[in-house]
Amino acid sequence: MVQQKIVMKVQMNCEKGRTKAMKIAAVAKGVISVAIEREKSLVVVIGDGVDSVSLAGSLRKKLGSATIESVQEVKAESAEKKDPIICYSQYPQYPMYICSGF
Repeated sequence: MVQQKIVMKVQMNCEKGRTKAMKIAAVAKGVISVAIEREKSLVVVIGDGVDSVSLAGSLRKKLGSATIESVQEVKAESAEKKDPIICYSQYPQYPMYICSGF
């Protein structure tokens, strides 16, 4: 399948909202990576065959507002050259997240 980059604008007022958005996006089928851009309140999802409409619906259901900004095809040679920031949780039941924009 072809990898897609989905950018969504989500209402994130606090750290709890950002955490919810990351969790919802991370468990969607086909998701490879999730990143949050705090300044613009964007969630960037990269994956194979991700249903952007159902993902937006899930985010809207839990967070109140979510709109799809863009859906693009990701080419293999256009990988991000910026080093991601790895966010660790102090609780073992929560997974490790790779974040950007902090």
